[in-house]
Amino acid sequence: MAQSLTAILAVIYHEILLFAVVGLAIGGTDDFLVDIMFLARRWWRNIIIYSRHPRMTTASLPQSENPGRIAIFVPAWGEADVIGPMLRNALSQWRQGDYRIFVGVYPNDRATLDAVIPIAEGEERLIICINERPGPTTKADCLNLQWRTMMKEESRTGVPFKAIVLHDAEDVVHADEIRLFDLMIDRFQLVQLPVLPLPGHGGWWSRAIANHYCDEFAESHGKYLTIREAMGASVPSAGVACAFERATLDKLIDPKNGGPFDPDSLTEDYEVGLRIKNMGGRGVFVRMRDGSGELVATREYFPDNLDAAVKQKARWMVGISLAGWARMGWQGGATERWMRIRDRRAAIAAFVLLAAYLALLLWGVLTVARWFGIVPAPRGSALIEPLLWLNFLFMVWRLAMRAIFVGRSYGWRYGLGAIPRSIIANLIAMMAARRAIFLYLDSLFGKPLVWDKTQHRFPQL
Repeated sequence: MAQSLTAILAVIYHEILLFAVVGLAIGGTDDFLVDIMFLARRWWRNIIIYSRHPRMTTASLPQSENPGRIAIFVPAWGEADVIGPMLRNALSQWRQGDYRIFVGVYPNDRATLDAVIPIAEGEERLIICINERPGPTTKADCLNLQWRTMMKEESRTGVPFKAIVLHDAEDVVHADEIRLFDLMIDRFQLVQLPVLPLPGHGGWWSRAIANHYCDEFAESHGKYLTIREAMGASVPSAGVACAFERATLDKLIDPKNGGPFDPDSLTEDYEVGLRIKNMGGRGVFVRMRDGSGELVATREYFPDNLDAAVKQKARWMVGISLAGWARMGWQGGATERWMRIRDRRAAIAAFVLLAAYLALLLWGVLTVARWFGIVPAPRGSALIEPLLWLNFLFMVWRLAMRAIFVGRSYGWRYGLGAIPRSIIANLIAMMAARRAIFLYLDSLFGKPLVWDKTQHRFPQL
């Protein structure tokens, strides 16, 4: 009985292992190509460009030849704890510049409204937008409310807005952001600045969960988006620290939505970036430092508990990897299609990881069984063994690259910590994939998508 059971486990182990090693090899090759392209580009820019021209900073940044008023959209549902400090900090940072902050709130969220009203009193740069419907609806619905309020403000003042900037209620903004957007939107229809998660606090588990966001964004916004832009592919919006040209968003308006953002999407910001590319628009990812050497970026706390992290990652996975496949299709050339495959591989990659961990578990069980002579030693596979070695090399390379990028952004102590945190990142990805699939299936059977948001914190400044 024991021998027959272990024989069945051996067959299952072989099939799961084969699926895992093939999937990991494909993903590893994909990531390795991006890494090589980044290193080649960085070498070329350092040798050819920056050896002759100094790097530009916001201190040496010229003024826009066509300056205009900037609209900042801050959607807020259940943000009473953070919206006040965020707005006061933004108004303090942006002492100069022609801008208006539109804060979208809901009639059944009195706490958030009470936090905003005292700041808005006597402050012409801050405009409150109250939704006609109780919340939560979707973030896109709230953004469309702010769009309609912006248009009323244009009619009232006779001053058109040049660009729309998206921020969340927990964002710590940079003082030079408005001026940088004002200049870059002259040439591009979408401008994305880096997002840097703030390191976590508390116990080691909370810190590890929060810091795994630092790991992922350090690599994504330090490498991947730069290569994506350099290859001429679409630059997806991160939903914060991004600006859209006003005239371009006009072209995306759907009358039934009441604005340019699709309320049926959980990742409306990401989709806008792809739609802009589909229309022939250009996006740019800008990594620039200020006069003191600090990166011009938006900083914020990300979730530091497992449930919230899974909830957030599942929302991204539904919008980009699952629903995004059906909603956005495969437009564009070979490069654009490659980038969209990378965007949408998250759910499949999570199952490949699950298969790899299951194979590791079964290997342990079968190893113990061989020690007791229950099953014979397995014969080597001509396909699996070379792929195992290839994947091992890819894993070492990937962990080294992540440690380097995290170290550049947060210091080498954090960079080395990114290596063990990769296990936590994999766990969250697998749990998020499970949740995302059920959410997506529910939406296919008619359950409406709502603002499945997480609780936020604002740092003590």
